[in-house]
Amino acid sequence: MAFSFVAFCYIIALIFTAILIFFVIYQIIAFDELKTDYKNPIDQCRSLNPLVLPEYGLHAFFVLLFIITFEWITVVLNLPLLFYHIHRYMNRPVMSCPGLYDPTTIMNADELSRGNREGWIKLAFYIITFFYYLYSMIYVLVSS
Repeated sequence: MAFSFVAFCYIIALIFTAILIFFVIYQIIAFDELKTDYKNPIDQCRSLNPLVLPEYGLHAFFVLLFIITFEWITVVLNLPLLFYHIHRYMNRPVMSCPGLYDPTTIMNADELSRGNREGWIKLAFYIITFFYYLYSMIYVLVSS
């Protein structure tokens, strides 16, 4: 078993995906709290908006690592979510701070259902890719 840069990239992706899973779980809980009126929208947006850029940055970073290592199947697997992140951030509401969630519109039923649905879909994606990265890391370590 030899340790290569590709295996290192998969290890980094595993760690970052675990962090992203926690971010998305926090997002799901936050939207559930908004739906049940447990927390007010201003406080919730203050806690959600600082997590947007780190989430997008972590995901973009390990996609870049996989591009550098020529892991094209993994890149193709991650490109749809990366493009969605770019599209979502480019079409965000106009606000004074970076982030996606505007306290004045987040309580709309459409925004709540969209945020909740987005969180569950991202959670499923990150869990599936976590196990894919785990399998790929083991395969790279054993085959080299």
